[in-house]
Amino acid sequence: MYPTMSKTSSAEAHADLAALGGEAALKHIAETLKGADDGELFIEHSQSESLVFDDGRLRSASFDQGEGFGFRAVTGETAAYAHSSILDANSLKRAAETCVTVLNQGIEAKVDLAPAPTSKKLYGSFNPVESMGFAKKINLLEEVDAFTRSLDPRVSQVSVSLGSSFQRVTIARGDGSVYFDARPLTRFGVSVTTQDNRTSGQGNHGFGGRADPAIYITEVNWKEAAREAVRQALVGLDSDAAPAGEMDVLLGPGWPGILLHEAIGHGLEGDFNRKGTSAFAGLMGTRIASDEVTVVDDGTIPDRRGSISIDDEGTSPNCTTLIEKGVLVGFMQDRLNARLMGVKPTGNGRRQSYAHVPLPRMTNTYMLNGKHHPDEIRASMKKGLYAKSFGGGQVDITSGKFVFTCTEAYLIEDGKIGRPVKGAILIGSGADALKQITMVGNDMALDPGIGTCGKAGQGVPVGVGQPSLRINNLTVGGTAT
Repeated sequence: MYPTMSKTSSAEAHADLAALGGEAALKHIAETLKGADDGELFIEHSQSESLVFDDGRLRSASFDQGEGFGFRAVTGETAAYAHSSILDANSLKRAAETCVTVLNQGIEAKVDLAPAPTSKKLYGSFNPVESMGFAKKINLLEEVDAFTRSLDPRVSQVSVSLGSSFQRVTIARGDGSVYFDARPLTRFGVSVTTQDNRTSGQGNHGFGGRADPAIYITEVNWKEAAREAVRQALVGLDSDAAPAGEMDVLLGPGWPGILLHEAIGHGLEGDFNRKGTSAFAGLMGTRIASDEVTVVDDGTIPDRRGSISIDDEGTSPNCTTLIEKGVLVGFMQDRLNARLMGVKPTGNGRRQSYAHVPLPRMTNTYMLNGKHHPDEIRASMKKGLYAKSFGGGQVDITSGKFVFTCTEAYLIEDGKIGRPVKGAILIGSGADALKQITMVGNDMALDPGIGTCGKAGQGVPVGVGQPSLRINNLTVGGTAT
């Protein structure tokens, strides 16, 4: 007897499966996955729009709309994956025939370790692409551009961007269970270049998340973003060349958590640890940092950019503790790696689109508050560097070795913030940097909602955060002679 569709699935999920044959689609899924260890059908409808107002005019405007499905069957470590941009019964049948090639038919599937999904919604189901008319968006970008240029005569270049997307997903499993999610996403940003007769400076600020764009893109918010971008760019005009050498570093709260995400977070994903390629492989239950360090990955924060009501395998998200008081206690898991490691999935199976397989990925990864006031941390440093914000960087996600550029940094002298410096680069490895964290602040902040994480050629929206941190003896690259 084949399963029938779950009564709790949405009307949109019913329509998605109806396009693929309805109950016949569930039969195809059940037959294909009968001898599999795992697998699912992932159906997606998506819209995205990107607008960039640059150099006083609309520089680019793009709109994309797509739909399709991906069908996966897994046995052991081997997965067969077929995807199609055509939603019909014949496409599903061909995909099933492809997936069946990896299976040892007749072998009973392993016990499903996934926790039961919940019906908790972390965000609305509105479509941000359609929530504001095109002309209104252009007028907004033009207004932001004019306001930003009016803030200071040294502003020479302004770029304002607005991106939005909407993704509807239906996930069907071999037992007939069906899950649905509708995911809005908005991102707004202002980039500024300033110039005088000596040098130039750059500044960037933005915000976003999964709430209604009207909540984010208020006049108060976009003016604050413009002022902050200009402030950063003006600091660049007054900056000295950064010194080089080994020194103590104070990281600011919020967005600097991108270093934690890249240099440490990736090393705590299940696939790298199962394969033994992470710097943290084999260290479960051991101390890897001071007892002030607790790190979590939390996909359950309402309206945050990295949050998901279900992951892309149908598992509910969790607040997963990764490091607790300095001890490694958990990894982020998708279903495949969790099954092979004999643990439960954590709701971190994510994919860029229906054309991609799910992988263990971060959601909102951040360090919890410590006990020190940031002024206390700064006062404890006789000499060092205050890294307030970061730009680009390079990370080896298995070893955790990183190189990050500071977009705003200051010297610390006798416990006080001194001159701004430009060209500072932080160099090290995540595992070593963890051990060198000696003080954790009580000012934890999440980033403003602008992060995208890349892994294996896939990009997904994420969040980062941390309180102020003191890291001793970190290598700083600079340009001072």
